[in-house]
Amino acid sequence: MQARRRPYRVAPRVAHSLGLLRIRSMASPLRWLLRIAVLLVAGGVAYGAWQALRPNALPPGFALGNGRLEAVEIDIATKTAGRVKEIVAEEGDFVTAGQVLAFMDTDTLLAQRREAEAQLRRATIAVETARSQVTQREAERTAALALVAQREAEQDAAQRRFARSAQLAPHGTVPEQRLDDDRAQHQAAQAAVSLAKAQVAAAEAALGTARSEVIGAQSAVEATRATIERIQVDIDDSVLKAPRDGRVQYRVAQQGEVLAAGGRVLNMIDINDVYMTFFLPTTEAGRIATGAEVRLVLDAFPQFVIPAKASFVAAVAQFTPKTVETADERQKLMFRIKARIDPPLLRKHNAHVKTGVPGVAYVRLDERAEWPANLQIKLPQ
Repeated sequence: MQARRRPYRVAPRVAHSLGLLRIRSMASPLRWLLRIAVLLVAGGVAYGAWQALRPNALPPGFALGNGRLEAVEIDIATKTAGRVKEIVAEEGDFVTAGQVLAFMDTDTLLAQRREAEAQLRRATIAVETARSQVTQREAERTAALALVAQREAEQDAAQRRFARSAQLAPHGTVPEQRLDDDRAQHQAAQAAVSLAKAQVAAAEAALGTARSEVIGAQSAVEATRATIERIQVDIDDSVLKAPRDGRVQYRVAQQGEVLAAGGRVLNMIDINDVYMTFFLPTTEAGRIATGAEVRLVLDAFPQFVIPAKASFVAAVAQFTPKTVETADERQKLMFRIKARIDPPLLRKHNAHVKTGVPGVAYVRLDERAEWPANLQIKLPQ
């Protein structure tokens, strides 16, 4: 008889463990498949986003560079030291050329002007006094000249009498005493003429001095008037005005602060001189001429395409290796380009002008190239 084999039985606990192993072995591939699927979906989404956000490929004849909008900044500063009396402009205000922005205290300047005006009155009186002295000296000179004429006439008469006496005395017609008297009178007349002429010279010298005093007094008047004008200019400059159209960016000083000469009170930008600065390599920058057409696309307004023109192309590279020996190294040279927006366009959309906004500048290198559809001019209404 053959012995019957008993069927193999697994203990319940062992069977449960084997079942769990079988389930885990089946779940492991599914988990990896799910992970791979998630990675593929994420990669697809990232690729789609990259395709949507990356710049469109440029056709031949164009170049692009990244930059930021910039504008000419103007500091509204004091000419002379003083205290800020009042600031009437606020940050963000649009201002026009000549508009009053702030006032400086002018009490000291007004006092200096009153002092100079008093000096002017005194100098004017000095001119009148000097002129009267000139008139007096001229009269004295005239009198001295008349006296000279009188003394010369007396000298001539004395000379004639002396000559007659000299002729008649040898014949006994005229006494010797008379001859001596006529001789003395003739000599006295000569001395009187010399004295009169000396007085004329003294009067002319006094007249010259008086005239120079008039010139000096007039110079003092002109100097005082110039001082008043200078003080008035300082007073006028104490009213701080906008030198051109623009927008106030921020206050630098506050009312009541004491500033030195040249102290800044406000900072403003010229909204009529806005540009973007960007850099291009040698091969592209060398093909750009001043006035080349540029289109700007700002990150904050990607739906708009702003026209501009290249107003500046640097003649010297901004980024240059220490040694430039190979063609590859020469390609590293970068040149600064400035694209300026047309002022009438800026004035039309001045409310949207903001400096510091990044963007992309597209430059047309070939005038025959047509702008692609995505770079056609689009401006806000």
